Amino acid sequence: MLNFTLGPVMSSDLVLKIGAEQTPYFRTPEFSKVNLENEQLIKELLCASDDSRAVFLTGSGTAGMEATVMNVFNEDDKVLIVNGGGFGQRFVDMCNLHNIDCDDIKLEFGHCLTPEMLNKYDGKDYTAFLVNICETSSGVYYDIDLISEFCKKNNLLLVIDAISSFLANDLNMVEHGADVVIIGSQKALACPPGIAIIALSEKALKRVENNTCKSMYFDLEDMLVNGIRGQTPFTPAITVILQLNARLKELKDAGGIEAELKRISDLAQDFRSKITEFPFEVKSNCLSNSVTTVHTKEKIEANLVEILKNEYDIWVSTARDDLSETMLFRVGHMGDLTPEDNDTLIEALRDMQKRGLF
Repeated sequence: MLNFTLGPVMSSDLVLKIGAEQTPYFRTPEFSKVNLENEQLIKELLCASDDSRAVFLTGSGTAGMEATVMNVFNEDDKVLIVNGGGFGQRFVDMCNLHNIDCDDIKLEFGHCLTPEMLNKYDGKDYTAFLVNICETSSGVYYDIDLISEFCKKNNLLLVIDAISSFLANDLNMVEHGADVVIIGSQKALACPPGIAIIALSEKALKRVENNTCKSMYFDLEDMLVNGIRGQTPFTPAITVILQLNARLKELKDAGGIEAELKRISDLAQDFRSKITEFPFEVKSNCLSNSVTTVHTKEKIEANLVEILKNEYDIWVSTARDDLSETMLFRVGHMGDLTPEDNDTLIEALRDMQKRGLF
């Protein structure tokens, strides 16, 4: 199968080879060395400060989101959340569940964040700002420079879910003033799902230290203490951590963050230029490089996602159920993909068009 979904994505042969090996025992100096190396490599890719830390939590990206809410915030906080889709709403639901006072900036689905929207919340009594910088359900990428400037002006702790944008769009923890960045192993890192990475600035680390987390498994302070010796409190997704190590080294050897940003951006632009031959639309002008949302100009009865999967061996991501009549599918540009893979998808669509499916 050729995989254009938004995660898991296509993995390199090196990552796949590691996945086929026996899982080793992990309470060893060798595994500790891998964990310590992973932390350093992630910090380099995020342009994080030397005094920042990163933890590797076994769980999905949502586990990383919830661990952040539980450990970084308490009932004295009042947070502002960008809510433009399913994942923005997830942050709202988590804050409500854990009794964190919050307001959300509600955006119409697929719309960009603007200065005028933020101005309404300028000078208020918020302590933090939470954003899914790429709202995966719509593909919209929120302006990181705009958000950074607003947070610096208002002295807000900035938490960024970069799960779907890391390595696809520019993110510099120091320059953008990001205090927490959440990443998933199954997106542009192109490994299997199972590891949520949480990078924390010195300011965020102090919050974790001064908070009491009412959870054993999601206690970031415990993870940070164990991380000093390159270990985790509980059994991690060992094979995924080993695959991450290989992938992080692969990225570094290929030119690092700049090279991967360019590669994914070029893939996205290549696909968007080729899709114009069809009666489709790419509506948003603030899409992430990681994803293209493909909309229909006229209602199409055929289920193109299922036909691509069953008849052409190609996976694309479905649209949200309530948008299925206007958004046909979403195409990801992360992972081990090439312009030639884009051509394969375009050829499949051409054949479907010849068959009168749209």
